[in-house]
Order: sequence, then structure tokens, then C-alpha cells
Amino acid sequence: MAPDRSEFSKTVIVGNSGSGKSWLAERLAEGLGTVAIDLDSIHWVPGGYSARRDPDVAKSMVRDQASKDCWIIEGVYGWLAYEALPSATAFIWLDLPEAECIENIRARGLRRGGDEASFEALIAWAGEYRIRDNANSFTGHSRLFELFEGRKLHLRSRAEITNLLDALFDGSAALQKPFSPASLSK
Repeated sequence: MAPDRSEFSKTVIVGNSGSGKSWLAERLAEGLGTVAIDLDSIHWVPGGYSARRDPDVAKSMVRDQASKDCWIIEGVYGWLAYEALPSATAFIWLDLPEAECIENIRARGLRRGGDEASFEALIAWAGEYRIRDNANSFTGHSRLFELFEGRKLHLRSRAEITNLLDALFDGSAALQKPFSPASLSK
């Protein structure tokens, strides 16, 4: 039996950089007729990755988005994802191997005004996903997963991610954009 789409009307997606959060969020949003909100756009001041937004302002922005009727919020920032959990109907944790995440990051290349130094820092950071112990790590995402009391999925492969979409949207042709590193770029 296919999962009930309404369970995913307010979904939080977390995972390592390069795990496919944006790709999945865009497909879910398209299928549900809503918007995908990337926590990068809330965490960082517009113009790249050089200036972080004030944390209280960022938290308020997430709570404002989460107060709407239907949304998909995705990002690596567990401390921001936490702000949406009280309103969420579903929680998806993408837990792909770090090597695969790094391969995806390399394949999609520089984006959003980043430079070579920030790109290499992102690759190093993604490689430390299971080593770090903060809200933006395997440990932090695991804590959020355990905390969330609604519909939750811990997906560990590209196949599990695409199987979810197939189950939700009956293999809809509109959602058949393959999961590839190039499709992770915005």
C-alpha cells in the first residue's frame, strides 16, 4: 500500500551535504504542489557563504515558514530544522555514505557564489559528518530523528529515496528526473 501523501504535507528533510536533500525536497514539493525551502537560504545572508544570518532571525524565519499549510523544509542545519518540527507531519533523514555525498558535491561543482576555498571546505566538512558532534552532524540528525514523534523515515541509499517518490506519486512521469549529482545543482 502506498504511503498517504497527506502525511508529507509538512516535511523536514535533514542529511549530510551532498546527500540529495534538495533533490528530494524539490520532487516532493512538485508532487505535493508546494514549495521547497532550503535552510541554506535562511542560514546564510544572500550573496554566498561568507556571512551567517543572526541565529534568532534565522530561527524566526523557519518558524514563519513552518506556520504555513504545506511545505518541504530541507537542510543540514539541525538547529534550524528543529524549529520546524512542532509543525511537521513527516521527518526524513537522508543518511548516505560520506564518500557518496562527497562524490555528489564534486559532481555538482561550485554553486551559490562559492569559491574554490569554500568548496574544498565543504568537501572536508561533508567527510566529517559522522565525526562531528553538533546539530549539523550524524549525531545531531539522529537526535532529531529520535525526538520526532510523527511519520519518520531513515533513508540510507538513492534507491530508498527514489522508492519513496515512486510509492508516493505512482512513478509519475513529472517526477522521473533521475537522481544524479548534476541534478543536485540549483
